[in-house]
Amino acid sequence: MLALPETKTLLTRFEGGVLHITFNRPESRNSMSPEMLADIEAVFAAVAGNRSVRAVTIRGAGGHFCSGADLKSMLAGGMKPPAPGEPDGIANMNRCFGTMLRKVQNAPQVVIAICEGAVLGGGFGLACVSDITFAHVDAKFGMPETTRGLPPAQIAPFVVERIGLTQARRLALTGAQFRGAEALALGLVHEAFSSEDELQTKLAEAIKKVLHCAPEANAVTKAILLQAGKMDMDLVLDDAAAQFAACARGPEAPEGITAFVQKRPPQWANPV
Repeated sequence: MLALPETKTLLTRFEGGVLHITFNRPESRNSMSPEMLADIEAVFAAVAGNRSVRAVTIRGAGGHFCSGADLKSMLAGGMKPPAPGEPDGIANMNRCFGTMLRKVQNAPQVVIAICEGAVLGGGFGLACVSDITFAHVDAKFGMPETTRGLPPAQIAPFVVERIGLTQARRLALTGAQFRGAEALALGLVHEAFSSEDELQTKLAEAIKKVLHCAPEANAVTKAILLQAGKMDMDLVLDDAAAQFAACARGPEAPEGITAFVQKRPPQWANPV
């Protein structure tokens, strides 16, 4: 059985090798409170070493993915600067967004985001760090932080990685909002859908493909991909060669190669 932490802001369901996470603050369009940030981190930490979890889907309750930070909770915490020697509560809370986004981005599982309704601020960032992102054609994307007198401080680097500096500058410096079709054109999302039936068909096909890949090989591959452009290329390739050798000597490669030769699905293709 999969042991998950208790959460107050998330609904979770584990089925067929896939952990389904639903943000459950519909009254605020699933805005991210400090508690929700902590819940997301806790769940991803709990499954990080569990290869029975092959994919993680994230979706929002009530027709919205995530409308960004819970600004009301930030205001309620007070906006005064910290006293000398005291930690800066606002800076710490903002930094928690980046920590959460890195936790999701670096998850060894395939992370699939389903974007509907509001996909703003931190929700925009989550769309950027997911491995596969689906968007409803009418979903509303944007980084409205600058229209609130704030910078998109924690999500900006992830947006640049996803869609490039030129487009990130245009969107961040205008607070522009746009629909799912443009998100698809920008490369922010991978597929668009217009109905629940269409989504479920596309989601099932994506999950089927993920399950055909060996879980440890996928985890190693994702780690290699995320190193690209962040380390000296020779170091990346040296590390990748070592990881390749480890996988070749592990349990998955002999099974995968044998299954290929025997023209049958590998054992991991049908998780319970």
